[in-house]
Amino acid sequence: MAHDHGYDHTPQNFGRAFAIGVTLNLGFVVVEALYGWKTGSLALLADAAHNLSDVGGLLLAWAAFGAAQLHPNLRHSYGWRKGSILASFVNAVVLLVAMGYLAWEAIERLQIPSPVSAVTVMVVAGIGVVINSITAWLFLAGSKGDLNIRGAFLHMAADALVSLGVVLAGALYIWQGWSWIDPAMSLLIALVVVVGTWSLFRRSLHLLFDGVPDDIDLADVQEALLELPGVTSVHDLHVWAMSTRENAITAHLVLAAEEIDRDRLLALATEMLHDRFEIRHTVLQPESESYAATCPTACGC
Repeated sequence: MAHDHGYDHTPQNFGRAFAIGVTLNLGFVVVEALYGWKTGSLALLADAAHNLSDVGGLLLAWAAFGAAQLHPNLRHSYGWRKGSILASFVNAVVLLVAMGYLAWEAIERLQIPSPVSAVTVMVVAGIGVVINSITAWLFLAGSKGDLNIRGAFLHMAADALVSLGVVLAGALYIWQGWSWIDPAMSLLIALVVVVGTWSLFRRSLHLLFDGVPDDIDLADVQEALLELPGVTSVHDLHVWAMSTRENAITAHLVLAAEEIDRDRLLALATEMLHDRFEIRHTVLQPESESYAATCPTACGC
């Protein structure tokens, strides 16, 4: 049996990015809440509460990123890698709920428009654009290869978009006096963020239930294993995500003859799965045709 943990690609360390992001956003929450209280702006106070939840989302993603680096032990043989997938799912749910609340508030304000302290709101929101954009940029590099980091990136990018919308709405309010522009802009932003977040929600939920990662075709994996010398069939084939960065595979390889060099076969299979499918945790069980005929898992995937 081949069992390759393959920790050859060390994940980029985003600890510093999380620390900077949490510090910047927590400072902005204090500033926004202070000016919201001084100007009596419910919009700023509500956004301060929303940004405080974002700090919680960053802390959750940070904790999951750290947990994924913990080594396995006798109680947790795979370690805590799954935490990064769970954090991605929670971040997506929080973001969807936040946008739902924002849309609800916007609909209510469309019915009863209210005046706003446009200049103050624009200045504070402008600061928010800068801070959230910087924070999102810190996670940009890892947003394509790690679903947990992508969750943090989307959270911050969405906040930057919301703050930018507030700035534009304030400018239009000063220019035209449209009291409906702020809630209308909020509805548009909520729609854009929900569309962008849905993929994160769907993918993280899929991986939580050990679904095959989107970038891997199980049929292609099976065909590649069948191309190995001496392999006549494959059964009990499973591919799943151990974390947002690392995939695993288990499979039974049925061999045509007992004389086949199993060590060489397993070495070839492990290298092929790593190079072609980026699978770094490999567990393969070679077996004879006679054993496969009575194998209790032979009817599996």
